[in-house]
Amino acid sequence: MSKENLSIEELMNLSKELHDKYKDKWEPMEPEFARDSILYMIEEVGEVISVIKKKSIEEIMENDVVRSHLVEEFTDVLMYFTDALNRFKITSKEFSNAYTKKFEKNLERDFEKDHKNFIENKKTK
Repeated sequence: MSKENLSIEELMNLSKELHDKYKDKWEPMEPEFARDSILYMIEEVGEVISVIKKKSIEEIMENDVVRSHLVEEFTDVLMYFTDALNRFKITSKEFSNAYTKKFEKNLERDFEKDHKNFIENKKTK
């Protein structure tokens, strides 16, 4: 199976399909196991960071082996992320709506002001 542009719904369905195949070996697709998915996701983020720390931007952008490794690690992050969404029973529609709402909110934010306020609040604590 190969597809160029997967939707959130398709990613979540693939996650469920993979889980169904290994349901006798993997933790159940239930909320109490979402924590584990998130922890594994963070571990995979660490692997992404490791590639970025060890390789130059030029290698990441131009060396097919390095780039493939980085993309694979990002894929692992996304797979655990979709597992967590599924375990918390978050639908693709629910996630897409929240994402769009957050995107629109961020379009209106003043990030410089927010950062300045954050720094000032940190100093007063």
